[in-house]
Amino acid sequence: MVEFRFSAEKANGQVISGSLSAESASEGKKKIQKLAERNQLKLKAIERKATFLYKVRKGKEKPVTGEQKAFTKGEVVAALNKLGYNVVSVNRKFLDFNMKPPTAEIVSFVKISAELLEQKLPYNEVMTLLINDIQNKTLRESLKDINNELKKGADSEATFLRYQSVFGKFTAYMLGLASKSGNMTEIYRATAKFLERRQEFKKNLRSALITPLVTVFVLLLAVLFYVGYIFPETAKLFVKFGIALPPMTAFTLKMSDFLMNNKLLIGAVLIIPPVVLWRLASTPKGKLVAHRLMMKMPVMGKLIHKTYIEVFCRVFYTMYSGSAESIEPVRIAAEATGNAYFEDRVKNLAIPLMVKKGIGITDAFAATEVFTETAISRFHSGEETGTIKNTALQLANYYESETTYKMKNMIELIQVFIAMFIMIVMILLTLVSAETATISPKNPAMGFLINYLRSFFL
Repeated sequence: MVEFRFSAEKANGQVISGSLSAESASEGKKKIQKLAERNQLKLKAIERKATFLYKVRKGKEKPVTGEQKAFTKGEVVAALNKLGYNVVSVNRKFLDFNMKPPTAEIVSFVKISAELLEQKLPYNEVMTLLINDIQNKTLRESLKDINNELKKGADSEATFLRYQSVFGKFTAYMLGLASKSGNMTEIYRATAKFLERRQEFKKNLRSALITPLVTVFVLLLAVLFYVGYIFPETAKLFVKFGIALPPMTAFTLKMSDFLMNNKLLIGAVLIIPPVVLWRLASTPKGKLVAHRLMMKMPVMGKLIHKTYIEVFCRVFYTMYSGSAESIEPVRIAAEATGNAYFEDRVKNLAIPLMVKKGIGITDAFAATEVFTETAISRFHSGEETGTIKNTALQLANYYESETTYKMKNMIELIQVFIAMFIMIVMILLTLVSAETATISPKNPAMGFLINYLRSFFL
């Protein structure tokens, strides 16, 4: 997150100031401009909080270096002087950016926090312990700033949300909400479970879909390079000397000629469709279509779909406190799935039905058509018996067990198919290469040439 401080002048000449946070510098400046236009303010200055490197000493002690975030250099100097230091130098950090911490680091922080909270440790002690042990600089500094703000009495939800670029939107929301709730341990534990499952899901999805696609694509490029450049260099020598080529060699040479004569067309076919699909999928409407198709894929689609329902149910269970306050848990659970189509159907169809028409949760969920019949049936039973919260947890655990087992088997099956595909391609290339051994020269004088070509080709 990027923090800004601005000063502006009202129409009556009064000078006011304020601050806000944004995901990026451009977004922050746009927010300030809109705020000024909406309130008819004349902007006087916009300052961005930056990191300053300082070097100080106290008396005759050895100089100490460090970092401090501030809006101006003068603020850092004033703060250090107030602490009794003699300032040697203060300079703005040249490369002031931090990489987002790895997901594993965030999962570890949330999980350990939940365990320490279960042991009845005060929250400020938990934060202090973890800040000292966390290795990732971005996460450590973010937690340090959060802890300082919470000690000053800042709203925990607003504080954590300012660091959603570090934790992620959902995680920041949950951690901020936990500090305000009466069940902090349960929310931290549920958030850790959610993060672990999402990390596992991404890993499985990468193993089942992305890695095989990349492998096949790279193999295809290697085959095209072999057929287009390496193979013709030898095969055309046989043609040059009028030697008849075997069927597979002749066909491969024709394919090579086609590829070399249509380089632009082949390149366009390989590059343009993926780029176009990627650009379309990055648009709001395209993202909805892509995420819907993801759940409709043969075999894998059902597992992905059930994983989304599992995430929804797990978050819903954590947030749900009664039918009178069911809208917010439904909205947050839908956002937590990470699927734009699932989220859109729940937020723009189920929630309006519940709010405007007073329809129950089960009927509203059924109208979205993103929940399985099993999930709808279980929610219906839970709604009738007043155990919808526990029903959500049961569904989450059931789908976790089912998808974990089936996803593991599916990944193994896909890996077998990829291995078989690679084997078939390599066998075909070997057969084409070995077929040159059947080429016979038209006269003995060319025997030496043929033997040379075979040794080079094979």
